[in-house]
Amino acid sequence: MKILHVVGARPNFMKVAPVIRALETLHATNVLVHTGQHYDRALSQTFLDELGLPTPDVHLEVGSGSHAEQTARIMERIEPVLVEQQPDLTVVVGDVNSTIAASLVSAKLLLPVAHVEAGLRSFDRSMPEEINRVVTDRLSTLLFTTSPEAEENLVHEGIERARIHFVGNPMIDSLTNHLDQARGSSILETLRLPDRGYALVTLHRPSNVDDAATLGGILKALADLATDLPVLFPAHPRTVKMMRAHGLDELIGDAGPVRCVEPIGYIDFLRLMDRAQIVLTDSGGIQEETTILGTPCLTLRQNTERPITIEMGTNKLIGSDPGVLVREARAVLAAPRPEPQRPPLWDGHAGERIADAIVSWGGD
Repeated sequence: MKILHVVGARPNFMKVAPVIRALETLHATNVLVHTGQHYDRALSQTFLDELGLPTPDVHLEVGSGSHAEQTARIMERIEPVLVEQQPDLTVVVGDVNSTIAASLVSAKLLLPVAHVEAGLRSFDRSMPEEINRVVTDRLSTLLFTTSPEAEENLVHEGIERARIHFVGNPMIDSLTNHLDQARGSSILETLRLPDRGYALVTLHRPSNVDDAATLGGILKALADLATDLPVLFPAHPRTVKMMRAHGLDELIGDAGPVRCVEPIGYIDFLRLMDRAQIVLTDSGGIQEETTILGTPCLTLRQNTERPITIEMGTNKLIGSDPGVLVREARAVLAAPRPEPQRPPLWDGHAGERIADAIVSWGGD
């Protein structure tokens, strides 16, 4: 079988690496297409190297833009690749623009699609990612779910159970495979951070960074929290752009109350999550990773497509109100560290189950 894998944003790399590795052991041919949706080539290469992924066979170099511009460029540039390669299956992961663009083009070329991380729902159509998830699932032949409620979401939407495979979470495969290496990282010493004595922050969702009042309130709340413990903020390029556009970048800096640093590679960031006293984020994947690590996580959103991280994990939704942020963070700092729990099938073998299902499907 020839399997074409599409990645575009850094979290995609962690999800696709275990699948590619498992398919190689089953003698499938893998073709890796990097759309360049996250356009920092140096950091993308760092992730590829750290995860043991091959150099992409194709790099579309689409770069940044509005959702429509970016999705359209990916569709335009991936179509000739799919026509030339004629894969038996296109594998897409997650919920980014690369996911929906590759799914649409594949479906129109009558090429089957498999969606890794299918069925996740925030039930909030104001999130672009929710639209990407729903449409991709409608177009997919194989749907691989990470948690039990995802299958129920899909069935409720009319998708046959025979197409749905509960396989676990491949992002946790990558975490499990690289945790020992991460624990040997010297990033805490490099950044002069006290072990289990700092807060780690990520922000990138439009609902948090596009509005000046919302972003300013969050940053001021983080500065307040920084009077209790160091706050490290590896800033997404889009977030930095918005801070500058809103005139808010003076609130942070390497020597400021909130330490703003460049984005950090996978191994070092895994170490930072593992040894943080608290993580504050609006990311989806970080909610999952902190669940396994047992690191308290406050999610700056009103909803989550990953409710299992609240039911079984260390995650709590708090929204973006500055007062709530500071109050909830201080409550976490005053409480004992929770015991980590593993949701069903988050055991480090999701990639193998996905590969087995793909090969079995291909042999039908």
